[in-house]
Amino acid sequence: MTRSRKRLLGKWGFASILAVLIGLVVALVLAVTGYLFYFFLGELPSVDTLKDYRPSIATRVYADNNELIDEFFLEDRKIIKITDLPKYVIQAFVAAEDSRFFEHKGLDFQGISRAFFKNIQAGRIVQGGSTITQQVAKALYLSPEKRYIRKVKEAILAYKIDHYLTKEEILNLYLNHIYLGHGTYGVEAAAQGYFGKSARYLSLPEAAILAGLPKAPSAYSPFTHFDKARQRQAYVLERMEEDGYITKQDRERALNTSLALRSVKPKEKVAPYFIEHIRRYIVEKYGSDVLYKEGLEVYTTLNIEAQKAARDAVERGLSELEERQGYDRGLVQGALIAMDVKTGAVKSLVGGREFSKSEFNRATQSRRQPGSAFKPFIYTAAFDKGLTPSTRFIDDPIQFPDPSKPGGFWQPKNFDGKFNGPTTLRNAIVQSRNIITIKVLQDIGIDYAASYANVMGITSPLGRNLSLALGSSGVTLLEMVRGFGVLANQGKRVTPYFITKIVDRTGHVFEENQPKVEQVIDSRIAFISSYIMQDVVESGTGRRVKSIGRPVAGKTGTTNDVRDAWFLGFTPSMITGVWVGFDQERSLGHQEVGGRAAAPIWLYFMSQALSGTPIETFPVPEGIVFVKVDPKTGAPSSGRGTIYESFLEGTTPPGAVPVDAEQVKPEEMIPKEETE
Repeated sequence: MTRSRKRLLGKWGFASILAVLIGLVVALVLAVTGYLFYFFLGELPSVDTLKDYRPSIATRVYADNNELIDEFFLEDRKIIKITDLPKYVIQAFVAAEDSRFFEHKGLDFQGISRAFFKNIQAGRIVQGGSTITQQVAKALYLSPEKRYIRKVKEAILAYKIDHYLTKEEILNLYLNHIYLGHGTYGVEAAAQGYFGKSARYLSLPEAAILAGLPKAPSAYSPFTHFDKARQRQAYVLERMEEDGYITKQDRERALNTSLALRSVKPKEKVAPYFIEHIRRYIVEKYGSDVLYKEGLEVYTTLNIEAQKAARDAVERGLSELEERQGYDRGLVQGALIAMDVKTGAVKSLVGGREFSKSEFNRATQSRRQPGSAFKPFIYTAAFDKGLTPSTRFIDDPIQFPDPSKPGGFWQPKNFDGKFNGPTTLRNAIVQSRNIITIKVLQDIGIDYAASYANVMGITSPLGRNLSLALGSSGVTLLEMVRGFGVLANQGKRVTPYFITKIVDRTGHVFEENQPKVEQVIDSRIAFISSYIMQDVVESGTGRRVKSIGRPVAGKTGTTNDVRDAWFLGFTPSMITGVWVGFDQERSLGHQEVGGRAAAPIWLYFMSQALSGTPIETFPVPEGIVFVKVDPKTGAPSSGRGTIYESFLEGTTPPGAVPVDAEQVKPEEMIPKEETE
């Protein structure tokens, strides 16, 4: 064999060996790559669920006219179909984020190569080169950390997604999931957040602004960096022109169009305590994930105009009290609840002055002594046990053994410190006589009275002692409104409710509430109490609200040392309760009784809430008769100054000449003051 041939065979041998080695290396690389692919594939989540994409979306809360009043969310996201978007909205995002989106298979190798060499140059990851599909993969499945291992997983997922979904389905995911700054996720939430409109109505300039945000939402926010946002907008429009989506004229026209941004000032919440009450209810019943992620539609009983009137009335009344007493603004608190008498729908609720300072709901969570406002429960129970408005008790000093009191005795007094002698139950209610109420409670029995109050709607524990007559047991304002509602609704108790319906994102009804009404006391007994309580407004402790100019029944309440002031009043269709006091339970000040501190708030609210509505009179149930009596003695009389008193048929005083309701004019049913 010649030397040249040996040399040739040597070269071929080396080449063969090299080829084999290269083949082995390639095979090894392919094997490792394949192994890694299937290793990561096994680790990565399934993309099957993308067909039934259920992102976290906001729960919306609506008033009784279906107006949006609040939202709950972890991510402010509102879903919109891409078929509902103008084409240039989609084109703007594609041009800015992934111009070859409709050509590649989830991975853009040109973009990846470009980003790779830039990152090598910089010595760190400075550019991602991610496609829209990769962004979807990262957003839905992976962490945002910039590591090559994550990029490998992202690439594999993007490949899977692109083969599993259509391009339109991928875009639908992307445009509804992408974070666009200021807490907004997806183009619909962003369009509303930045421009106060649905993405359906975005203009080309507005679409270009939003399409410029994914790269760096904070840096390009039109709210905080307007100039940078406009520069980014120009880039997006330029890319759209280069890709043939718009003309040069379209681009120039868009650049010269001014932007009308929505005010960044947060919208004032009209009913924060009402909304918080609903939030707590949904979380307790369905869980926080359902509330914050499942996009519930919550329809409520709240009336926006009534709520505004309630908020303003509370603030006005409390400010006037502070001015009278010289308090700093905000030490005094107040609460108000207005409810539909017939249905129990809560139309307005104020739980305090400033929700941002205190979320404690004084209308539903606070138990305070109702004072004399509790007396209607005692007297109604007494009428149901056979007493009548003309029954007389002696208003004189009394005392009871009580080792906890000075001298070992409890010696209750009337608010004015006086004793009036023989007094009818009508006058005892109208003038809010403490002594008579205690004696009535003794007569009918404490357990009986407490049980009667429970039936009417008082659910808080009630002390089983004579101080119950003076409202010594703590109750909530909501309970008091529910209880008084029985008198307003002819003996029927309604269950107060705040939500009419809750619907999930698929249209499934979680719950739907109908009025719950139950006859709990005799309608005639309820009428007798409400009939007398109209006199409380006409000539008694609640006469400050008489100027409303329509039939109203009500009762004031004041506790020891004037720590709590109450007024509850109702028409045949609406009942409203007001409480005023300090959270620390200290005195409101001299003479700040229920009729002075709370009743004006009731009047301010009800005057607005009932404005323009028909004047209603309280219906007289069958079985009620009227007798002309002397208002001081309750005895039948035909002389001057008599009033029509109401009785159950068959219980009129001896010698009385009863007449039915048809024989009594409505204006004659309400006693009139002889002097102001």
